[in-house]
Amino acid sequence: MSICIFSHGRCLQYDVGHDHPESASRLHAVQDQLLSSGLAYVLEQRDGNAASRDDLYLAHDRAYVDSLFELVPEHGHIWLDDDTQLNAKLLRAALYSAGCGISAIDYLMQGADRKAFCLVRPPGHHAERAAAKGFCLFNNIAIAAAYALERYKVQRILIVDFDVHHGNGTEDIFQHEARVRFFSSFQHPYYPYTDPISRSGSIIKMPLDAGTSGALYRQRWLDEWLPLMHQFQPELVLVSAGFDAHIEDEMGQMKLTDQDYFWLGQQLAQLAARHSQGRLLSMLEGGYEHSPLARSVVQYLKGQL
Repeated sequence: MSICIFSHGRCLQYDVGHDHPESASRLHAVQDQLLSSGLAYVLEQRDGNAASRDDLYLAHDRAYVDSLFELVPEHGHIWLDDDTQLNAKLLRAALYSAGCGISAIDYLMQGADRKAFCLVRPPGHHAERAAAKGFCLFNNIAIAAAYALERYKVQRILIVDFDVHHGNGTEDIFQHEARVRFFSSFQHPYYPYTDPISRSGSIIKMPLDAGTSGALYRQRWLDEWLPLMHQFQPELVLVSAGFDAHIEDEMGQMKLTDQDYFWLGQQLAQLAARHSQGRLLSMLEGGYEHSPLARSVVQYLKGQL
């Protein structure tokens, strides 16, 4: 069994504002914690490749993708929505962020009992088929899943999203795709103010009240989700790994702890071992307080060992 970290220097080379929570220091904090914990000496680390436009078209509307390349300014930035800006360095970073997921899929499919974690920015799970949203240009996890469907003909893909915010973009892209099951837990009501009711058999939602504890979260996972996950028998397990439901993260009002993320790593690794030959891919989404983010990522990975 091995875990490989996929990232790229381009993911560090854009800035969306001095006070913006989505900063390069998030990735630096995780790398520092991997080193100080000793985990960096156990894991493999690789650079991912940039996604091509054809890769992006697998999950996104062609006109939307092309418009980003046409709109991107040589200098400065433009706003795509109230939260999401576009500049030249950010677009390049987004290509590598999505491309790391594709590189990770290739890595997983070349052997059994492999796991990967994509330490990337910008995040992706709010990006819809034809719209940027919530810091996200391209939906990294959806592109990885669509690539696995197309390139490797995988027939059952499970996507789990435990970010404090609902993965509205992933729902939008896969709501009519029978080969994908999307499980999303999220604080409700909260951004992006999604409908808490599942309207598709491919989408399973777990809306959670502000203040939800790790104990309650675990119990609902075991009671409501795990039986359905086993019933689906996924051939590949993908995760939108957002750590902003941590009690120390001011982005949300949930009360998960480092040990809850260790538990999530264990649960997902066991699920992958049972159904998908151990193949498990996680991609960083949220998590904006540096210390709890870094600690939680390390615990999540330790839970998979």
